Amino acid sequence: MRGPQQILADATVIAVVGASRDPRKFAHTVPLQLQQHGWRIIPVNPAVDELFGERAHPSLADIPHPVDLVNVFRPADDAVEVVRSAVAIGAPAVWLQLGIVSPAARRIAADAGIDYVEDRCLGVERAAAGLSRRG
Repeated sequence: MRGPQQILADATVIAVVGASRDPRKFAHTVPLQLQQHGWRIIPVNPAVDELFGERAHPSLADIPHPVDLVNVFRPADDAVEVVRSAVAIGAPAVWLQLGIVSPAARRIAADAGIDYVEDRCLGVERAAAGLSRRG
C-alpha cells in the first residue's frame, strides 16, 4: 500500500465528495488549493451544478471518467457508503479528511485492495511534501 504523500503524488484527477461552495469551509479551500497546484478536481455535490470551474456531479457513479483519488469531506457516518461507491467506480484510493475516521470504511477499502487514508488533510500533506502538478 502507498503512503499518503505517494497517493497524492500519483494522482491527477481527484473526486471531492462533499466539496463546498462556501469559501469559509475547508471543503472549499482544500480542493481549490489542490486545483491551483495542478490537480484536476471533480466536485461531488448534488446541490450544485459547478464548482472550481468544473461540472459538479451528484454522486461518484455519475462521473463519466476514471478518477485517481476520492477525497471525502463528509461525516464519518457517510464514509462507508462513499468508500463502497469508490470501490464500485474502480477508484484506486480513498482519502478521508482530517477528523474523519471509520473502521468499517477502512475494512471495505482493505478488502477491495485499494489505498486508504483517514484523519489527514490532503492540503497539509501536499504542502508538507512540497507537491505540485504544475511544472
